[in-house]
Order: sequence, then C-alpha cells, then structure tokens
Amino acid sequence: MTSLLFFGDSLSFHGPDGPMPADDPRLWPNVAAAELGGTTDLVAGFGWTARDAYWSLVGDPHVWTLLPKADVLVLGVGSMDTLPSPLPTYLRQGLRYVRPDGLRRWARARYLAAQPWLSQAMRGRPVALPPALTVRYLDLILTSIRALRPTLPAVGVLPPVHRSPAYRGVHTGRTPGVTAISRWGASAGVPLLDLAALTGDHVMGGHGNVDGIHWGWDAHKAVGRALAESVASAVPEST
Repeated sequence: MTSLLFFGDSLSFHGPDGPMPADDPRLWPNVAAAELGGTTDLVAGFGWTARDAYWSLVGDPHVWTLLPKADVLVLGVGSMDTLPSPLPTYLRQGLRYVRPDGLRRWARARYLAAQPWLSQAMRGRPVALPPALTVRYLDLILTSIRALRPTLPAVGVLPPVHRSPAYRGVHTGRTPGVTAISRWGASAGVPLLDLAALTGDHVMGGHGNVDGIHWGWDAHKAVGRALAESVASAVPEST
C-alpha cells in the first residue's frame, strides 16, 4: 500500500464544475492512489505556487505528521507560478484584507476586470513566481524532507497549458517555467509529469472547466494514471 504526500495547487482538487473535497475519488491524486492500492494526503490551496507549498511544509504542524508515513513525495506545484500576475503577489493577495467589505469587493472587482487586458498589455509579465524562485522552493521542499527521509522518492510536474479568458489566453511564462523545472528535475533526479502533453488537447479543445484552466474528469483520470505509472517505476514494490 503506497501513501502519497501530495503538495498541490487548485488543479489537484478542482473539477469541471468547481472545487471538490480532497477525498473525491475522481481527482487525479486519488486516481493515482487507487491505481496503486494506496492513499493520498493532499496539501493544497487555490493559486498555490511552489513558495506556498514550502510555507505549508515549514508552517503547518499537520503536514509534519504526514512525513513519517509517506512512501512518495509528489510535488504537484509550479503550474500557477507561470500565470500572469499584473499586480505584485503581496498586493493581489492583500485584497482579502481590505476593509470595509464594500471597499474590498469594489477593489477585487476592479482588479478582476483589469487583469485580462493587463495580462495582454504586459505580455504575461510579471508571473506569479519567477522560474528561479519556483525551482528554489521546489528544491527547498525536496531537501528539507529528504533531510528527514533521505531515500523518499519524489515526482514533480511540468506546467500545463490554459485558454483562460481571465488572462486572455496569455501564457508567455510557461516556456521559461518548463525550462527551469526540467533542468531542476534532471539535476535532482526527480521525474516530471508533462501536464501539457497529458491535458493539452482536453483543455484547448474546451473539454475542461469553463474557466479555461481546470480540467474535466477525463483529464484527471489520464493524469492520475500517468502519476501512478511514474510512482510504480520509482517504487516497484508499490505495484
């Protein structure tokens, strides 16, 4: 029985109709676990970058309880890092703290209205997290966990594509992100799932969520099965 410790973003728990409970069997982390006859402990959040995943590792005591029983580490983050972020992250995330409520709603509505044309006008820059920082935080997660579990296998991901009207389809940050993560994966010995190859036709063909980013259940199944195959290769006894 294989236990997956899975750090993810909303792609790991968002289906064709919206976010789902972490234990929904149709989500790709759970599809993978079912293929392996195991379980998944999902640590994830909306819009999480590799930095958010690292912060959860060092700051959430519940995550610490998952480390001893994990058989495989899945670094399912890095995709949101490549999306356009016209406002600096600290300002965008700080909108939730604006008071009073009416002012917060006004500011958020104005930002969401401006985001598509700003993404296009600024050619997708800056991104939510620059590639160098994505790689830095992925490596910090890996080395921090392997300080305690030196032989723990790990699997990562390469960012998928999107057709989101929220960004006017702009995704110029993806190629630099893929390049940086690929180099890191090769140097760290971490196999990577190519999410674009697995879900590109599905997303670009309009078969996923109407937001143009998240996936339908067919894509979840395909990615989950691919993850299970990768895990089985890294941990033959799991099969």
